[in-house]
Amino acid sequence: MRSPIADLPDDCRVVLDGHDDALLGRIGIEALRREIDYSLKSGQLPGPANCLAISGGGEDGAYGAGLLTGWSELGNRPEFKIVTGVSTGALTAPFAFLGERYNKHLARVYTEVSQADVMTSRGLLTALLSDSAYDTTPLLNLIRSFVTPEFLAAIAHEYNDKGRLLFVASTNLDVPVGVLWNMGSIAASRHPQSTDLFARILLASASIPGAFPPVMIDVDTGSGRYQEMHVDGGTVSQVVLYPPSLGGGDLIGSANQGPHRIAEVFRKRQRRLFVIRNSRPGADQKTVERSTMKIAGRAVSTLIQTQGIGDLFQLYVICQRDGIDFNVAYIPASFTEKLKEPFDQAYMRKLFTLGHAAAQGSPWSKYPPGFDPTPITGRKTNVAAAGSR
Repeated sequence: MRSPIADLPDDCRVVLDGHDDALLGRIGIEALRREIDYSLKSGQLPGPANCLAISGGGEDGAYGAGLLTGWSELGNRPEFKIVTGVSTGALTAPFAFLGERYNKHLARVYTEVSQADVMTSRGLLTALLSDSAYDTTPLLNLIRSFVTPEFLAAIAHEYNDKGRLLFVASTNLDVPVGVLWNMGSIAASRHPQSTDLFARILLASASIPGAFPPVMIDVDTGSGRYQEMHVDGGTVSQVVLYPPSLGGGDLIGSANQGPHRIAEVFRKRQRRLFVIRNSRPGADQKTVERSTMKIAGRAVSTLIQTQGIGDLFQLYVICQRDGIDFNVAYIPASFTEKLKEPFDQAYMRKLFTLGHAAAQGSPWSKYPPGFDPTPITGRKTNVAAAGSR
């Protein structure tokens, strides 16, 4: 298999329609092999695998940024084996992946950035005749300000030397299908355009269809070159770890073909998933005006909200199947502040502070919002028992 991105490794991206499950399994096993080699330098096998999945949510990403920063200050935030990000979570994910030394950059993005740093209006007529209402050149410039060659080198080190994985999701509208980008592979590729591609993928993951222009990514099929249209990863899934179609058959066979220690660690290690849902558990109540745009806008926001809850349940089912300890944190319903404008700095600072304070307590739930683990028979089941551990 060759990469559709010319001169990049074939593992730089995974299509989330089930056809690339074997490829994703190979990425995971090869990363485990590198992790074991790195750990054995200090005479031990790898410990628990901690994973982090960060959802979309636009300005509400300030909550997750505050939570991660506060968690670091407690001194018990783990180094994550896998970090995934969607939409605003994609902007957070590289900082979370590189650890607490990048907390100040994470805080700056979510407490000092304003609407002018993200987008500029194209005007009503241009918006109607073009591909979006806003121009996101300011956001791309912001992303490029931290996606430097040094930044990519740090990610490449974690990927190559320690076997850690960083994934960002976008949506290929041409198919349409979700795409999981292996950002560590891109960073480690030494491709002359890797820095630009890395930045453009982050932008694509956060590009809300209609509001922000799509990001066109050049691909090469071998018979010719064309451009794929990529938009917000939340169009397909608000949060992702790996697709539910990825099962043991895609991993166990690869593990068994490697050294015995790979199979041993793969089968026996403890796995934990931490999900940051940058949203409240329920939608805001408000009276909807009887106009086409207001009704359509409210319907779309409701669809996104309910899809996000459904995505959490999907992750919960995957964790139950694969023996992963599930933990989710989300904005409490008690937070009732309203946005005065897109990327309202005062609003984002309050959310950042809320997330930072939440980290000092117990922000993690063992179940998705709205799920009662007690079965209607009243008898404890395996699901209820697993969540009570």
